[in-house]
Amino acid sequence: MPSRTKRKKNLNMKIQYSPKNLDQYLNNSSWLAPSTATKLSEKWMDYQGIKNWEGLLDPLDENLRGEIIRYGHFVESAYISCNIDTTSSLYATCRYTKRKLLNESGFTGTGYQVTKNLTANSDLQLPKWLERAPSWMAMQSSWIGYVAVCQDKKEIARLGRRDVVIALRGTVTCLEWLENLRATLTPLPYPDSDSDSDSHSGPMVESGFLSLYTSNLRNRPSLQTILREEISRILEKYGAEQLSFTITGHSLGAALAILAAYDIKETFKNSPLVTVISFAGPRVGNWSLRCSLEKQGTKVLRIVNSDDLITKVPGFVVENNERNCTAANWVQKLVYADVGCELRLSSRESPYLNGINIATCHDLETYLHLVKGFVSSNCPFRKTARKMIMNNNTTCSFLKI
Repeated sequence: MPSRTKRKKNLNMKIQYSPKNLDQYLNNSSWLAPSTATKLSEKWMDYQGIKNWEGLLDPLDENLRGEIIRYGHFVESAYISCNIDTTSSLYATCRYTKRKLLNESGFTGTGYQVTKNLTANSDLQLPKWLERAPSWMAMQSSWIGYVAVCQDKKEIARLGRRDVVIALRGTVTCLEWLENLRATLTPLPYPDSDSDSDSHSGPMVESGFLSLYTSNLRNRPSLQTILREEISRILEKYGAEQLSFTITGHSLGAALAILAAYDIKETFKNSPLVTVISFAGPRVGNWSLRCSLEKQGTKVLRIVNSDDLITKVPGFVVENNERNCTAANWVQKLVYADVGCELRLSSRESPYLNGINIATCHDLETYLHLVKGFVSSNCPFRKTARKMIMNNNTTCSFLKI
């Protein structure tokens, strides 16, 4: 594993790349549809998924491409900011203050200010043998991301609203890995929900994800509690403005983003548009969860690498026409449903990715690489066009990650 210094340097170099150069190159290519040059502010709700990204995914709209990459960089900042040095007494905490987090992690000039640190707790009962293990192996509470609010007037004008970002990293600690393996579906505890959450017909989610979202640990509040308090504060302060909540995460963070979005819409009935931009997300819950998210108006865009095995687990998926079938409880506890709209990519499409490696296919770096180089499956000259982009090292060297 690369050192923290080397990892930070490499990721910082990548974060500094601007999608504008790629967008300009793609828009000037004759094999693409003519650019509409639409300002982001004019159609920001479309880019946030109000119409389920209809007509924006294939071919991938250039404004949307830039937004996906931008939100991906917020997640990268969460990874960089987390202390993963197992020899440190501050392991699994944030390395920076809220005021400096974005700049110190290399994501400068965003116009956003971090307003809240987020931690997640595990309620797993630790085996006795872990009492003698190094303390980092038994870490039950860890820094997992942050809330950032757009404060720059020019950026607010460019976006067309004040945007609130909730960025969540993927799995780091041992107990987070163990929670990922708890694949049994469990009912969501929302007594005021329209669905019958006490039965298997209501929304159900993966047990480990729910544990990390809702568990309290001694004097440490749950991720759910922290988010509810911060969202309440933000709505009280900015509720009269044009506002959006964008929850973005990678891997485990993508799963928790789904739970956070559901929770926000259930808790704050008059909340503004809530959008999830998820990278490499595993399956989270059952068909009832999917239906509940759609009924809420929660918008989910899943960026999926078809060569990434993590996006195909846990459990198995029942097709739409089978969702009303009667099954034994043990079967119902394993049946999952994919949620939201999907932007499907493939590592096989990139000449810069050497073969199909399970770990590499799941990397956030790989996902952003693929989004930057995504070419429509409907393009009749797709292979030639992609080859032109990838071989033009002078113009497109920034595609290399």
